Amino acid sequence: MRKVFCFISTLIVILTFLLPPQVLIAGTETMVETRTYRSAIPRFTLSQAVLTALQRNADIQKARQEIERAKGLHIQVRAEIFPRVDLSTQVQNTDPHLGSVSTSSGGGLSGVPTQYSLSLQATQVLFAGGRIISSIRSAQFQRDSSYYAFRNAIDTVIATVKQQFYQILLNRALVGVQEDSVTLLKSQLQDQQNRFEAGTVPRFNVLQAQVALSNQYPVLITAQNNYRIAQLQLAKTIGLDFDPARGNGPPLEAVGELQYQPRSIPLTQAIELAKERRPFLKQQKANVLSNAAQVNVARAGYFPTFSVTAGEDFRSSPISENIEAVRSGYVFGGMGSWAIWDWGATYGQVKQARALLEQAKITLDDANRQVELEVQQADSNVKQSAELVKATEESVGQAQEALRLASARLSAGAGTQLEVLNSRVEVTQSQSNRLQALYNYNTALAEFDRVTAIEVVYSNELDEPLTRNKLKTEARPTPAPKPSPLELNRAGNRPPVQRTTTRTTRTTTGSK
Repeated sequence: MRKVFCFISTLIVILTFLLPPQVLIAGTETMVETRTYRSAIPRFTLSQAVLTALQRNADIQKARQEIERAKGLHIQVRAEIFPRVDLSTQVQNTDPHLGSVSTSSGGGLSGVPTQYSLSLQATQVLFAGGRIISSIRSAQFQRDSSYYAFRNAIDTVIATVKQQFYQILLNRALVGVQEDSVTLLKSQLQDQQNRFEAGTVPRFNVLQAQVALSNQYPVLITAQNNYRIAQLQLAKTIGLDFDPARGNGPPLEAVGELQYQPRSIPLTQAIELAKERRPFLKQQKANVLSNAAQVNVARAGYFPTFSVTAGEDFRSSPISENIEAVRSGYVFGGMGSWAIWDWGATYGQVKQARALLEQAKITLDDANRQVELEVQQADSNVKQSAELVKATEESVGQAQEALRLASARLSAGAGTQLEVLNSRVEVTQSQSNRLQALYNYNTALAEFDRVTAIEVVYSNELDEPLTRNKLKTEARPTPAPKPSPLELNRAGNRPPVQRTTTRTTRTTTGSK
């Protein structure tokens, strides 16, 4: 028994050294292993956060599934233009005690208990007033619309990830500012206590330092909470699930710092880029074309519909009990219908379709104005943020110099404790203003990239439904665009691969 116990103990020790810290045996988790597991916090740069969001964000995944739904609708509508083959069968068993009761609609003797029939038939629509062709075109434009909605979701998610990532960097920097302020206030309190014990300053100075330190703690606690909330929000956006093993630890760690990289694009050029590239506008154009095709679908009700059928039937003999006695033959037929008078039903459908088309056109016009407004607002925010960054560049150094002079005056007995405390508050405020200005500038750039659609560049051969054939034959007068930060393979609906999130493609293409 002792040998067995020693063997088990040795085996546990070996497994403890061989297994990685993340692989734990139930009931044998140690404090060292738990601490190692919880310390494995995922680290994300901005590019990695964007790539993770492209793969796991719920809005992008739903938009991708909408493309699949639109493809299924297109396949369903397109099937009406091809012949349809149907196989039908019927088996009937009659109780022999029914005697003279007929077993088929065409009559027959009562002695046959089982009858069956098998029919193979092909149906082809010859003429439907253009309804099928128009339905297929409408489904194609709906498929294009879902694709543009997918691209719009990508642009929105990228901008959201950037803004939330910058929010984490801002809150983390603000936590550092408040911690530095608390540290300086503690040292100042200790200095005043030493001076009070030496009899060089009154107790009032000590009380002022204590009050200032006590008032700084709530600000620090609020900054720390904002930092945690920002991390949780980004984790949700990029699709990270809650891990119970991390406990109260952060879900992720953002790598980077807020920086100022000046960039300017003329407003007129930015508006032109937005109108050319925004998938939001392309989606509205596809909706207009889809509604235009629906008008033709509704107008097809004025015309007749013709279809032909061809097939072969196999039927059992109604007078023989031999199940192999089968009669077979071909069947040809045709069917046509024409609503000569429907009390205005078709007219009402056409009227509804035309009204929806006009609504789509109005929505497209308003979407163009909305894009112009968004670009102008984003451009104004970028300019304002850039001016604020420049305005706060020197304020931090000036406030720190004022604090140094106030501390020196206090040490020399020429200043007061209130001057030092006020200078300390001004330093904290100037540092916070500087960080807020950098955050506003970077988030304004992220929004500007979204509304102008210059962050993500897609293949223009699939952009405009009415110019696909034209794009393949015409020569392009403008040079080819630079490599885009993100590329999308529409055929496979795979998420685009990001190369960089800070690079801006300013070269435009000649097609719309």
